[in-house]
Amino acid sequence: MQPTLYTGDVNTVRPLGAPSSSSARRTLTLAEETRAILRGYRVRTNDQLGQNFLIDREALDFIIRAAAPAPGSQVLEIGPGIGTLTLALASTGAQIHALELDAEMARISADRTAGLENVTIHEGNVLHTDLADIFDVRKPFMVVANIPYYITAPILRLFLEGPYQPTSLILMVQKEVGERLAALPGEMSALTVFAQVLARIEVLRRVPPSSFMPPPEVESAIVRLRVHETPAIPRDDHPFLFRVVKAGFSAKRKMIHNSLNRGLPNSGEMIEAALAYAGVDRSRRAETLSIEEWRALSLALRADHQHTPKDQRL
Repeated sequence: MQPTLYTGDVNTVRPLGAPSSSSARRTLTLAEETRAILRGYRVRTNDQLGQNFLIDREALDFIIRAAAPAPGSQVLEIGPGIGTLTLALASTGAQIHALELDAEMARISADRTAGLENVTIHEGNVLHTDLADIFDVRKPFMVVANIPYYITAPILRLFLEGPYQPTSLILMVQKEVGERLAALPGEMSALTVFAQVLARIEVLRRVPPSSFMPPPEVESAIVRLRVHETPAIPRDDHPFLFRVVKAGFSAKRKMIHNSLNRGLPNSGEMIEAALAYAGVDRSRRAETLSIEEWRALSLALRADHQHTPKDQRL
């Protein structure tokens, strides 16, 4: 397929080298185009699906630069909506597979990308779709998405822990979630530990509510996750590690000893010994522990065979 050029008009993707239209016309803003498309199709945004359409051209261009897919590479876009980001991604020459839950939005994005050989629109729920049915999961792929904020955690679990791991994810998420994902010890959460064990995380840009239609009630952020091909902590250790982390965060603002004592079947004496082995003071709180401290703690607790599942023992 001949490479294409993203012209800045989300309704126009033309081949590289092709002359632009000789007729002078003002380029619509993304807000104007979005309104026109929704009005033309007589559809409204679905609040229950968290539909907030990106109308900030600078933010759109930033996502494309951050993703930087190579021509011919595979990109999975989650929730293409009316196809604004889809068209911009298509201009890179990558093979775009866009998965949309809303049937009406899937129709709109399919109409807008009709004729583009490197774009396929699929209808379905990404959390309940076998990705092997829609593209070649044996080859590397990246995920790019402006996702509803309420499914951020399930999306991360799907792509970081599921059967098909991408090389990277470029996600538009709630700002607080993005900052928490990239947090340092002192502000970490169970989701932070989970994500950082499996990927390198960067908050690339903040995006204000005015960049969307309709505007959400919170600020957003563009986050990049580079998935570790070989995690620093072996995958075989993850089930028990995450079990310990979950227990550690089970009681907010409690001392780590007390949280683990409530959340795990191990004896208080065993938990005390494991904390000492990991060099973690019993009065610290879960959010202050580093990834390496969580690993050392989980390894010590795995030695307690009486309370460790057989398939997770050392």
